[in-house]
Amino acid sequence: MTLTKKDFMSDQMVRWCPGCGDYSILSQVQTVFANLGLPKEQIAVIAGIGCSSRFPYYVDTYGFHTIHGRAPAIATGLKTTRPELSVWVVSGDGDALSIGGNHLIHLFRRNVDLNLMLFNNRIYGLTKGQYSPTSETGKRTKSSPMGSLEAPFNPIALALGAGAAWVARSVDVFTNHLRETLEAAHAHRGTSFVEIYQNCNIFNDGAFREFTERDVRDERVLYLTPGQPLVWGTAVRRGLVLDGLALKVVELGDGLTEADCLVHDPTNLALARLLATMAPEEGFPVPVGVFYDNPRPTYDEAFRAQVEQARARLGEGDLAKLLNSGDTWTVRA
Repeated sequence: MTLTKKDFMSDQMVRWCPGCGDYSILSQVQTVFANLGLPKEQIAVIAGIGCSSRFPYYVDTYGFHTIHGRAPAIATGLKTTRPELSVWVVSGDGDALSIGGNHLIHLFRRNVDLNLMLFNNRIYGLTKGQYSPTSETGKRTKSSPMGSLEAPFNPIALALGAGAAWVARSVDVFTNHLRETLEAAHAHRGTSFVEIYQNCNIFNDGAFREFTERDVRDERVLYLTPGQPLVWGTAVRRGLVLDGLALKVVELGDGLTEADCLVHDPTNLALARLLATMAPEEGFPVPVGVFYDNPRPTYDEAFRAQVEQARARLGEGDLAKLLNSGDTWTVRA
């Protein structure tokens, strides 16, 4: 049976604010799920707490709305015991990087075979507009009326530093790019991390307008394509070159061509880190696409292999015997 996007639309009323970027992401995810060719019962969506974490209600698959920040831990348990499932974790910048930060970095370290989408709107939307771990320094919000004093997390740099094997970024309104990125995430074996810039039109409207609007997009966005030069722009063509150990923006022309620019190699961790830490306010573009792709063994495969080794050496075991094997106590009310 061939499934369509409509098959993955649930019967639940979508309760996001009108105009929220989550609608675009939901639409692309439903399309991607239809394109996977998997029956619905082989897809599981696990979410934490936040606006983004309503996601399991809005896709007609199995899913679990878990507790704040703990979606990676619960998804890890699911994938290790049900390896045939395609497991997707949905989280926000607050859910994943604040209370869930420790679970997130250990997911990257372990490299569990699942896909994690981090909706980054640089604000706490569900709880009405406090600054989040990705809000810019000086951000005035209900919880920082004089401006946030904190430096924001860079989710891509954090993932790379924690040992993630596949790291990418897309944008809610870059619909074709987002869909292609999510399909590539599914194809990767291991933890796939996709940061998705997402607009909160109620509490942080226009957070990414400086590079997402159609009239500026071509001049501000660098699309990362493996094997292709790191160049961008139409009115003015620019590219990236190495200046010592740092990246430098050059304007093409007067003898400088695309051949003089760096070529994107997603297996190069040093390059991925340089791309992740480019500062748009210093004239650098905003990169989207796959920063890093370097497969390595997955935790869940190693876990299942270890269990099989134990069974081969010790037998199936007896749970009742184990529970009664040492000192026991009877507790009476």
